[in-house]
Amino acid sequence: MAKEACLVKVTRNGRITLPVAARRAAGIQEGDTVTVAVEGETITLSPQRLIDKSQAYFWTEDWQKAELEASEDIVRGRPRAFDDVEALIQHLESGDS
Repeated sequence: MAKEACLVKVTRNGRITLPVAARRAAGIQEGDTVTVAVEGETITLSPQRLIDKSQAYFWTEDWQKAELEASEDIVRGRPRAFDDVEALIQHLESGDS
């Protein structure tokens, strides 16, 4: 959506309705969450995607680095297979790449 302005009315309890074109352009759907930021007299709404608490670990910096490393290993043909858990643990403890 181009930077087009449209007027909306503030109703009871400070409610506004976002125009359909603005919602579509920003990918906002019913039930979505937005961040409201205020700078001076400017209010900015930014759509947010919430992550389930049980999945939050996946988005940590350390986990994402490990995911990238694993993906690079796959691309370079470095995956390894082990006959059993003991062999895997022995490999990990040996420090071999």
